[in-house]
Amino acid sequence: MTNPIRNVLSIAGSDPSGGAGIQADLKTFAARGCYGMAVITALTAQNTQGVSAVRPLDPDFVQEQIRMVFADVRVDAVKIGMIANAGIAAAVAEALKPHRGIPVVLDPVMIAKGGAALLDPAAVDVLKESLLPLATLVTPNLPEAAALLGDPEASDRRIMESQAVRLTALGAKGVLVKGGHLAGGESPDVLVTEGQVTWFEASRIATRNTHGTGCSLSSALAAEVAKGLEPQEAVSVAKAWLEEAVRTSGSLSVGSGHGPVHHFHALWSADQRN
Repeated sequence: MTNPIRNVLSIAGSDPSGGAGIQADLKTFAARGCYGMAVITALTAQNTQGVSAVRPLDPDFVQEQIRMVFADVRVDAVKIGMIANAGIAAAVAEALKPHRGIPVVLDPVMIAKGGAALLDPAAVDVLKESLLPLATLVTPNLPEAAALLGDPEASDRRIMESQAVRLTALGAKGVLVKGGHLAGGESPDVLVTEGQVTWFEASRIATRNTHGTGCSLSSALAAEVAKGLEPQEAVSVAKAWLEEAVRTSGSLSVGSGHGPVHHFHALWSADQRN
């Protein structure tokens, strides 16, 4: 086989409502033309209105899931999402160390959209010391970037760029700081990689259907780097796909809170919805 379909592994938590976490990751991989695999780190009880409970899995079992995937399947890229606690963070880092040549996209999931904590504060140091140095690309939003640095949340582009630069100093090859929490009608992101700063402009889309946008973007990035794209091009392609997934999210009717994005907007025709 001269050009095989890429295999992408997600290491993340489960969202039973299907909009975020492992479920969103697998949908994204499929939508971007990749074969998806999943190692579950934690179970959550949640829906479009919020998270009511979180049950982290045993770190040794998480590590064994990862070992079994790599023992049998070629992995072209890894996406890391919710890791829940320090024990799981350390287990994931240990399991990935023998596979340092594989691109890793790290989405430091800390707080759910409704405000529920998804990362034990004690795990932040382990994430910074053990997982960040393994990452090809880290994708924090503004609160997550601030938490990783121990800083106040960025309120303008100048601070966003400064925080992105400082995050690369922690060991990640590239950092994409997402500006969705900025005030105003624009939602800019800044990418810092190999000393180069690139801004990605976007207008804010008026919709409540934003559940799982961070999971979906990081998974789309993992799919694109698995195909061999460099970070700047991968970000451009992934953001364009996600923008349309958000824009067409009204085609879905899922829940009464923050609904999911439409992962398969390019694949599902109008007559299939009737």
